[in-house]
Amino acid sequence: MSTTRSFRASTFLGLTVALGLTACSTGQTAGKPGDDDVAKVSGKISITYLQKQGDQEYFIGEAAGAKAKAAELGIDLKVVNLGNDANKTVSEVQSAIAQKSNGLIIVVPDPAVGPQVVQTARDAKVALLTSDDQICVTGPEPSACPKSDLVPRIGFSGAQMGREVGKRAGEEYKKTDWNQADTRVISAWKHDVTVCADRVNAAKETFIDTAGASIQRIDVATDNTPTGAQDKVAAAVTANRAVKHWIVLGCNDENVQGGVTALQNAGYEPDDVIGVGLGAYLACKDWNGGRPTGMKAALFINGRDVGALAVQTMYDKLRNGKAMPAEAFAPTAMVDATTWKTAGVTCS
Repeated sequence: MSTTRSFRASTFLGLTVALGLTACSTGQTAGKPGDDDVAKVSGKISITYLQKQGDQEYFIGEAAGAKAKAAELGIDLKVVNLGNDANKTVSEVQSAIAQKSNGLIIVVPDPAVGPQVVQTARDAKVALLTSDDQICVTGPEPSACPKSDLVPRIGFSGAQMGREVGKRAGEEYKKTDWNQADTRVISAWKHDVTVCADRVNAAKETFIDTAGASIQRIDVATDNTPTGAQDKVAAAVTANRAVKHWIVLGCNDENVQGGVTALQNAGYEPDDVIGVGLGAYLACKDWNGGRPTGMKAALFINGRDVGALAVQTMYDKLRNGKAMPAEAFAPTAMVDATTWKTAGVTCS
């Protein structure tokens, strides 16, 4: 059993004891955090924003947007980088509550911590909001969670983003004369992240509709990092050396960039690869260099917009008692080597 799965199993077993007995005795599921037992704040509002992978370009932008909105609203905001440490998530949530945060906004490294985070916030009567990734009140898998048990979320529509990526990939494919028999679609993502599955599944379906082609697909499970995706895609490519052309899809820029790099290292020319990223913060590095690349386009998702919207939503809840929406989405835009600069993509 892997470390992640072991953590998730032990966490959920503990939560079954903590939460399951209450459910059996009352026959009801408690309301969402943020919607009940959270008092309005008349004085200074304090919010803690806890992010996975806080050194990633997207999340750096998200933190910057959150800070700018907090300054505008007169909020005390602390941003915490959780990295990929699920155990750190729980301790940092407890620390934020001990430091008298009125509200928590969180991007979890692992959705299995969701029920424990929810219970900790509820016990302290602290408002809770997620950004980007979903968490469930009653279980470790958001994909298996009733919608009524998902914590309110600010981010992007996974299905909508996936459709945009799949459409662009299909349009790029139609420009080629590739033979379907020696072409493959490879999709890379962290399989236990619900929003990733939403994005990738929509992308694959829309690609087929747009391309008008029935191309064999290969799914690879990654950790959503460039190196993780590169390693897994490289293994898939090694097992399919007869394939001449590749379409690369993924949950984020990291997966697509990793896949494009793996194909480049395996000797494939840029003209034999169609990668469509999701984020644009890594795709732009290839475009900035002006060299040929298999990264043909990327959907620009601006983390600043998500961070600002999340802080505004939490402020409205704490100051005015306004109910948080189940989901609220920020806008997106498709960019490529000719348009990314004018679209405002930040390329580190």
